Amino acid sequence: MKVLFATTNPAKIRKYADKLKEKNIEVLTLKDLSLNIKVEENGKNSLENAKIKAEAYYNASHITTISMDCSLFIKGVPEERQPGTHVRRVNGKELTDDEALEHYIKLVKEYGGKLKAKWVYGMVIYNGIEAKQITWDKSEFYFVDKPSEKRNSGYPLDSISIMPDSNKYFVDLTREEKDKNNSNEQKIIDFIINSI
Repeated sequence: MKVLFATTNPAKIRKYADKLKEKNIEVLTLKDLSLNIKVEENGKNSLENAKIKAEAYYNASHITTISMDCSLFIKGVPEERQPGTHVRRVNGKELTDDEALEHYIKLVKEYGGKLKAKWVYGMVIYNGIEAKQITWDKSEFYFVDKPSEKRNSGYPLDSISIMPDSNKYFVDLTREEKDKNNSNEQKIIDFIINSI
């Protein structure tokens, strides 16, 4: 079976494609289908944005579509400056990896140099008839104003994110440590398999 993963972020695709391939599910990308449509992500939360994208890309491809979105919440930052669903869209501009890193380093410096943060995720699978959805979050971590020299393409904020229990940057975590902190991954894979 083929599904479309409606994201331009190669890191998100890598995270799920290999595990789905083991279940005979081929993950197609927007690039594979030469799909380049502009979708206005104006939902109030991650699930709403994921649904908007899943429906738009299904309508363009007529292939069961997986879409994912995330929201970021940072303690100690006023409501009007919370990224929420606009992690990469700041002041109407879509930020590159480097621009996003620079923006959040500046924000963290402005509010003390070390802030607790949390990611909340939403995923929707749309087959043209119904939308199935799941949401989850990751445990709290710290944003710091001194980045690691390592970069994780597609996930620039991993370079300023530190796990409290190990005091390591996300980019420095071993596979075992990532799996431990990613306890929802099998639940998400199962959701995808059971929803398509």
